[in-house]
Amino acid sequence: MADVADGGGFEPATGDGPAPTGGPAAAKARAAEVRTAYEGLLAVRRIVAGGPSGTGATDPVDGEGPEAVPAPWELRRMPRAVALVLEASGFAPSALDAAGGRAATGYRVRAAGDPERVEVSWVGPPGGGAAGEEEERLTACARVLRSHGWECLLYRGPRRRRFLEVEPRR
Repeated sequence: MADVADGGGFEPATGDGPAPTGGPAAAKARAAEVRTAYEGLLAVRRIVAGGPSGTGATDPVDGEGPEAVPAPWELRRMPRAVALVLEASGFAPSALDAAGGRAATGYRVRAAGDPERVEVSWVGPPGGGAAGEEEERLTACARVLRSHGWECLLYRGPRRRRFLEVEPRR
């Protein structure tokens, strides 16, 4: 997968980028990019784990098999890998407006204080209801991430807002 910092390529939504623009055609193109990147992630996992490269590989939803273990590149780029799994699983990312304020409710993935962990929170515009949804939505995010080889712990942080601490399964 290409690295955006190297001049191009796909970058999953972390929840700290701009809101999508361009209408239905752009949304369809984005969905295709996400699907391709996600399929690439699963293929890399199969190759690294020495699993089958064709059909018959274990579905990561089962939480077993070569596709259910993060590849080494994912461990080096954990926010990117976690965001890709969430976006590919249909979770909506949060977004920022031009002034840097929250413009949409959804997940936000960011590096944690420890390089072996990331934090996933459910955020949105003030008064948008994110706080009321966060436990249910973060629990759903954790279920998907666990099936993809990530350990997730739900915590309460500042202002009693919940967040997931995510790390690779040991």
